[in-house]
Amino acid sequence: MRTVLVAASIGCATAALDAQDVVFSSKVEAVRVDVLVTDRDKGGPILGLKPSDFEVLDNGVAQQVDLVSFEQIPLNVVLALDMSESVSGDRLEHLREASSGLLDSLATDDQAGLIRFTERVVLGSGLTKKLDAVRDAMTPVADAGDTAIIDATYAAMMLGESDVGRGLVIVFSDGIDTASWLTADRMLNAARRSDVVVYAVSAQSRLKPEFLRELTSATGGRLYEIEKTANLSAVFLSVLEEFRHRYLVSYTPNGVEHGGWHRLDVSIKGRRAVVKARPGYLGAS
Repeated sequence: MRTVLVAASIGCATAALDAQDVVFSSKVEAVRVDVLVTDRDKGGPILGLKPSDFEVLDNGVAQQVDLVSFEQIPLNVVLALDMSESVSGDRLEHLREASSGLLDSLATDDQAGLIRFTERVVLGSGLTKKLDAVRDAMTPVADAGDTAIIDATYAAMMLGESDVGRGLVIVFSDGIDTASWLTADRMLNAARRSDVVVYAVSAQSRLKPEFLRELTSATGGRLYEIEKTANLSAVFLSVLEEFRHRYLVSYTPNGVEHGGWHRLDVSIKGRRAVVKARPGYLGAS
């Protein structure tokens, strides 16, 4: 039943994308932007920034930043895990250990969810604070064959946005897409309009994970390419730590039209900083 529900959702999404190439949109007047700020010279995160340190341009118009939060808002962490035939044996065990370690590191008010995928996309667990339910759902998908990464990441992003909180999607795969209904271009176009940040971990092979590279860039996340899964636990924990160091910048748009696509430019005043953030948002009509 869960497979059918996820597939139906993706089918509806395909129709919506065919109609207008728009899926995600801002739901409130205030705009929230997840921002990672690192030191250009030292590479580590820059902490302790205040609203006055940020410069936000909305379609080229400077905005008044009202709020900068750090760790006050709970996380919605969604794991999208490749369970195809190539993820078996030690690789599967490493994936389970890394996922379980990540869940152990979540705060009391955080939630987690799980999407498992091969050529099928299965909802392993909806967003929940009952993390044992997520662990119990980390089982291989029957009839594992092809890989539907695009459909799975779309389902994971929908799940990440299904409740209040900061949406983080972590995708693991050791292959490229061979089975999705959605196209990469349409999915990326939708992702650029989402509040969810996507990080991806790809086991290195002769096939380059270009879709995951573009997806993480579009949402302000990061792609990790690893040679072996033995260190996967450290990578997952690194993703969570980095995400917790991201600022949640909020402002109410001023001097710009409410509807349509808004380009965002975020910078830090007077600091040699590298800023990663989503490139824009779709305003409410």
